[in-house]
Amino acid sequence: MAINSKATATELDMSLWTGRTDPEPNSERWHQKIQPLSPTAAPGCALLGFESDAGVARNQGRTGAAQGPSALRKALAPLAWHRTGPAYDAGNVRCEGDALETAQQALADRLAALIKAEHFPVVLGGGHEVAYGSWLGLAQHLADNGEKAPRIGIINFDAHFDLRDPSHVRSSGTPFTQIADECAKRGWPFRYACLGVSRAANTRALFSRAAELGVMVREDREFQPAHLECIRRDLERFMVRCDHLYLTIDLDVLPAGEAPGVSAPAARGVSLALIEPLLEAIRDSGKLRLADLAELNPDHDIDSRTARAAARIVFQLALDT
Repeated sequence: MAINSKATATELDMSLWTGRTDPEPNSERWHQKIQPLSPTAAPGCALLGFESDAGVARNQGRTGAAQGPSALRKALAPLAWHRTGPAYDAGNVRCEGDALETAQQALADRLAALIKAEHFPVVLGGGHEVAYGSWLGLAQHLADNGEKAPRIGIINFDAHFDLRDPSHVRSSGTPFTQIADECAKRGWPFRYACLGVSRAANTRALFSRAAELGVMVREDREFQPAHLECIRRDLERFMVRCDHLYLTIDLDVLPAGEAPGVSAPAARGVSLALIEPLLEAIRDSGKLRLADLAELNPDHDIDSRTARAAARIVFQLALDT
């Protein structure tokens, strides 16, 4: 596919970080503590936006996720501050037009540098095409660090496998097939867990491809309070067999009532209340190197429900106490 546009790094806009200031001591909020990232910043949580609709457009979804990073920052700004370490805004990578591959590589380069500087990057999407750029950034860092065949565990909370064939078009529906192909080229193991899958939204061909690739699959209908401990144990067994973890969350895994502002709202979905304990287990594993959130589409959000859910997820992942 010809690329007629480019990816750019947009100017950092700290004006998005606004909110109430309370008079009591020890009552700071994110908008009071977040700092612009500098080259000499001490290791911390670094938020990096990925302003892209190109993959969703190629996948014939409803566009608007390019505005997701700004909406997520606004929703995160007034939340209470409970971190001990610093947090930074690292700006955005913007996909101009259809320059998806260029933007994904630009994202990867930024992430590799952040991880090298010992930051914990959280990428604010953007369509789920963010996943290939995120994984590539971690892979670049590990390869530069001399790791020969790292066991990178990909944990995806998603209603969709995103394992479609990328040979015709690379889109928001193909990132994990692209990653599997890249792992095969490098001689690296491919370890992928997809949690919250909707059988109604994935063809038999996609379930077959997942089985061929050895994907750990848990369907949305399995997520019930009585089954959550079993899912958690299965996830922990998956994590034990990995050296590094990359967490990616497509917000369409949530029910449409909780997350209406996504590219493909879920008829059923998995409640955030059931997902949060698993996110905490991943966060506390000691192996999480990188996370991203995808498909926040402010054009279709209602009362900022989706943005607020995404902000709570970032809040939980950033806790370090």
